[in-house]
Amino acid sequence: MNIETKFLHAGYEPKNGEPRQLPIYQSTTWKYASSDDMGKLFDLEASGYFYTRLQNPTNDMVAAKLAALEGGVAAMLTSSGQAANFFALFNICETGSHIVASSAIYGGTYNLLGVTMKKMGIDVTFVDQDLPEEELAKAFRPNTRALFGETITNPTVTVLDIEKFARLAHSHGVPLIVDNTFATPANCRPIEFGADIVTHSTTKYMDGHAISVGGAIIDSGNFDWMAHADMYPGLTTPDESYHGLVYAEKFGKLGYITKATSQLMRDLGSIQSPQNAFYLNNGLESLHVRMNRHCENAKKVAEFLSKQDKVAWIHYPDLEGDKYNELSKKYLPNGSCGVMAFAVKGGRDKAIRFMDSLKLATIATHVADARTCLLHPASHTHRQLSDQQLLEAGIAPDLIRLSVGLENADDLIADLKQALEQI
Repeated sequence: MNIETKFLHAGYEPKNGEPRQLPIYQSTTWKYASSDDMGKLFDLEASGYFYTRLQNPTNDMVAAKLAALEGGVAAMLTSSGQAANFFALFNICETGSHIVASSAIYGGTYNLLGVTMKKMGIDVTFVDQDLPEEELAKAFRPNTRALFGETITNPTVTVLDIEKFARLAHSHGVPLIVDNTFATPANCRPIEFGADIVTHSTTKYMDGHAISVGGAIIDSGNFDWMAHADMYPGLTTPDESYHGLVYAEKFGKLGYITKATSQLMRDLGSIQSPQNAFYLNNGLESLHVRMNRHCENAKKVAEFLSKQDKVAWIHYPDLEGDKYNELSKKYLPNGSCGVMAFAVKGGRDKAIRFMDSLKLATIATHVADARTCLLHPASHTHRQLSDQQLLEAGIAPDLIRLSVGLENADDLIADLKQALEQI
């Protein structure tokens, strides 16, 4: 199937007389005829369902759709994008491990790696993703276990050179993990460019309507864990909590997701509810159509803003002349996303005046939604940081993140125009 068809049909194929729409299995538990039947499930000797914290048919069918869309072998849903990134990394890291990550990633992920995981004894080195390979290579250590980046960064809207990062990762014997939230598989499939594991905050474009929070991890099945057995003992040595089974040996290409499900989800429990998985599937069915409109609208808005005297600067990869336009054409030929970063002249005060003057666009912490929304990180999500700290994090103090929705572009432009006139 072409990918447009997969958005509608992958993951769930109803048989004769079964529900046409994906069913919601709103149950915590399943009944079995014998103790032995259930025992085999707990030993991972048989497939099936016994407790929704570990697996649920609704979730599994949506996860199968995501695996098909990204070109992976298996996927797992989580309660949020934060949980997805944590599980994706913690599944292969432990105390004493080291991660190399782009410094331009979402602030919540930056804090997860730079603060919370450091408390767990996992170190991180943040790098400028635009540096040449030979410079980036200096960040790797003998205990490095993963390289991490975002296809399109949040909120700076820069484009990752995925192939460059994949070469770097693989030359050091580690997997490349790419957060593909903003691009979605409708516009980019990082696995096709060498990424090994893909993560998502499904809360954003995949859901598309600000209804449900969720996340996902998709494994390509391409990274050979046994070839680097000494680096990934969690996958290549016996797990005593499952009678000594070795995930990479017993489950092959499914080893990574099996371990994440049966070990991390078992112990940490950051599950996505079946109801939210159902909402996610509804969003996925129209994602490819919506992304076209998001990109079409955003380009019109970006072109308008780029010509306004009161706009200090604008970053949008689909704009001709943008620093990342060539990378966007390579990795995102059908369009990047509906998110852009720009600034109005006059600093924070003018930015706030501009935003407060908008009538259609909404000030909200959300992004990648059907409705247009925007945020000034220095005044909102990052307001605890000084201007110098913002710059160190790669966020200009005057940056406004604008997420263009599905409204008529002329209405959005009219709203932006009248707000600019107020400053």
